[in-house]
Amino acid sequence: MACPFAKHISSEQFQRQPSIAEAHNWNLDEDLSEIPGDALTLTHLNAAIQLLTAPSIDNVHEALMSLIGKYSNRWPGLSKLKSERSELSIYPHYDYLADIQDNLTQIDESAVSEILVLLGEELIQTACVGVIERAFKCLGSDLQEFLGSLDGVYDVLKLQEEDISDTGFVCAGEGELIFTSERPVLAWLLLGCLRALARLLFGCEPEIELEPLPGDTPRYRYLLRVDEPAGRALERRGPADAVSGDARDLKVSNQFFCDAFPWHFIMDEQLRLVQMGSAFSRLFKGHVGAAAGGPAGLLCASTVFRFKRPRGLQLHFREIVRRTNTPFMISLRAPPGRPDFFAKGLEIKGQMVFCPESNALLFVGSPFLDGLEGLTCNGLFISDIPLHDATREVILVGEQARAQDGLRRRMDKLKSSIEEANAAVIKERKKNVSLLQLIFPAEIAERLWLGAQIDAKTYPEVTMLFSDIVGFTSICSRATPFMVINMLENLYKHFDELCGFFDVYKVETIGDAYCVASGLHRASIYDAHKVAWMALRMIETCTLYNTHDGQHIKMRIGIHTGTVLAGVVGRKMPRYCLFGHNVTIANKFESGSEACKINISPTTREWLVKHPDYGFQLNARDASHMPKEFTDSKGLTCYFLEGYKHPTLSNDRPLQEHIEEAMRQTLQDTAETITLEVAQ
Repeated sequence: MACPFAKHISSEQFQRQPSIAEAHNWNLDEDLSEIPGDALTLTHLNAAIQLLTAPSIDNVHEALMSLIGKYSNRWPGLSKLKSERSELSIYPHYDYLADIQDNLTQIDESAVSEILVLLGEELIQTACVGVIERAFKCLGSDLQEFLGSLDGVYDVLKLQEEDISDTGFVCAGEGELIFTSERPVLAWLLLGCLRALARLLFGCEPEIELEPLPGDTPRYRYLLRVDEPAGRALERRGPADAVSGDARDLKVSNQFFCDAFPWHFIMDEQLRLVQMGSAFSRLFKGHVGAAAGGPAGLLCASTVFRFKRPRGLQLHFREIVRRTNTPFMISLRAPPGRPDFFAKGLEIKGQMVFCPESNALLFVGSPFLDGLEGLTCNGLFISDIPLHDATREVILVGEQARAQDGLRRRMDKLKSSIEEANAAVIKERKKNVSLLQLIFPAEIAERLWLGAQIDAKTYPEVTMLFSDIVGFTSICSRATPFMVINMLENLYKHFDELCGFFDVYKVETIGDAYCVASGLHRASIYDAHKVAWMALRMIETCTLYNTHDGQHIKMRIGIHTGTVLAGVVGRKMPRYCLFGHNVTIANKFESGSEACKINISPTTREWLVKHPDYGFQLNARDASHMPKEFTDSKGLTCYFLEGYKHPTLSNDRPLQEHIEEAMRQTLQDTAETITLEVAQ
């Protein structure tokens, strides 16, 4: 048959809502962190009920795949609904159920409701397992108790989540459930869920009728009829002659009942208070016709009580009877002529019970208090709380918990101050470590911070660069000291940025001498390349800066590769110094260079030409320019590094682009080398 709700809300007008209830924030990992893994909690109960009111995309997809597997022969068009779960994850707020309903309408409009009911059954069969099944089982021992608990428990869960939506259940009577939802597709889905739950939990096959109710809010009534043996019904209800149905056969007096349950009242069909407990009678003394236990006059319940829960409750006798499976919360109003009523706003939480023998409503509750202060502020006493009422223990234990909370807050405050101080120490330590790392290589800085002894260490194949400014003495003689310092500051600040880009270690600066090395803090097969590229950029950078008299700064640079000894010298203002014959040789290559030239040693050239992919432009010099201190120099000569061209770029591109492309290739090659070494 066609879906009867289509005339109420068309698919075009239907506003899509997410299948997963976003307002619910029940984090299983947080809530269950200190609870055994197999323990049933309120989180599991909430997840079970959400399976009926807002099933997740995962649950709906699994149920749909099961439905297609079972009924594709009956409805061949169902196979068109197959989809991959990964495709749905792209749209986290996708209304999967509404889309399924739209597609079913195109496949077979006359069978939409029947298929949705079967989908609801599959939803329970696929998702109601393990702890979810246990959560459903704890709601009641039979189907009627299950429906009643579904009403009350869901109302409490909505209150804890501060959910103000209209979605909810009302167990309106024997075998009658009213479901409120803005999503009509859930109405048919719930029918199948109820049928499957009755079969799974209670072994019965109820006949369920579904009909929409008139009104502004979409509501749906489910009428459930279960044929059960007479003996089972008697066993559930008890022997008929065990309890009298006559109110006059009550075994206790009214006065005793009012004293035993001081926070109760009874209303007739006109919602007039016909009886009050002793606590209510004392609070409203002078406004009732007689003392507790006697007739309470014609005082209307709405005059002295405000019904806060259930939300949206209409104050009519039959409407209240329908909500007897829902927890009630009422607050006291000031009686007429009592503006100074001290208990105004006092909240009473309890249960409303329908008494068919007298056609009246009985409310039994307890004050909703959090401590002794709340008790005394409302003019109450501990004696007003019966011994059997757990509220008495809640009040007393609450005071103890409040004292513990005060201690906990002080401890938290102390902990926070310690954490803040520790964070400040860590921040300062990071500053100190950062400062050390500006002066020393990272490994050396860390060991200095930890107070470890730094022993001198030999480093093979370190590439060193020495540079100085041509005519620096003459420049200093013609300029003020501040001019010289300003010139060097601007130039060396640019050089420092180049050190960071090429990942080389700045050894020191003495006057116009700027010294760097590569292979100390991180050894690589491209150490000589990085220093050579930096030297080219340094020569290029010098053209951007002028001396005080407007002349371009001219530098000469020398580069040499060899074994050096490095270590920390001094305790006050320590320095990381390089020692060895090769340090002297590197300085000699700088002295033997020319203005705006880069003089490199034979050992450095060997490293530069090892990789043919890197095109350095080298011009050999006469052997007479080799330093005398260079041992085994027979047949060797030094070279001028004129430029660099990367093979993947055209020659007309700027030098900076060629070097940047080479650095990218270097980083890629280094990463591949590391990956290969790890794999081996």
